[in-house]
Amino acid sequence: MKSIRIENGVIVYYGNLVGRISNGRAVVDPMFEGPELNDFLEKQRNIREIKWLDGTFDRLTNGPRETREIQILKDCRVWQLKPDVDIRMKFIGYEELLRDFGPPDPAHYQQVFEGAVDTNDLEALYTKFNIDHPASYAGHSLSMSDVLELYDDFGSTFHYVDRFGFKQVDFEPPTPAIHHTMQL
Repeated sequence: MKSIRIENGVIVYYGNLVGRISNGRAVVDPMFEGPELNDFLEKQRNIREIKWLDGTFDRLTNGPRETREIQILKDCRVWQLKPDVDIRMKFIGYEELLRDFGPPDPAHYQQVFEGAVDTNDLEALYTKFNIDHPASYAGHSLSMSDVLELYDDFGSTFHYVDRFGFKQVDFEPPTPAIHHTMQL
């Protein structure tokens, strides 16, 4: 038996499920990164890109045994209205925003978080940013009028936090920069 192999799109490294190959892209847990695995992956003709993503091993190991599926996780940015915008824009539903102010304007927003998250599910992210803030989170609990951005190398999707759920919106902010604000 080979020490490194690919079985049904899953990369097996000395018996460990360390990554998955899909559409020419290998997503591999960085705790297994090393010369031997790197050389193996680079020699595979069906792999055009390698992405090292924390938590891949855990998701594969704990995932459904019959399919060994891994969700390709996107990174996340949270955009919140700047302190100096019209107070009436804050904490309102999407329809009210459109009626009174037009669509969300990136010039009115600042980035308060950027990083890897453990899900692409918007409801789970809503809970995370309300109950279990990541250490680098610099904003208030996620609320109406905030925008969640899920992104990867292929692009971004933007989701306005509405009264109930999310509304996907067009929102092209400038190059991200985290703004830390001190609140007293």
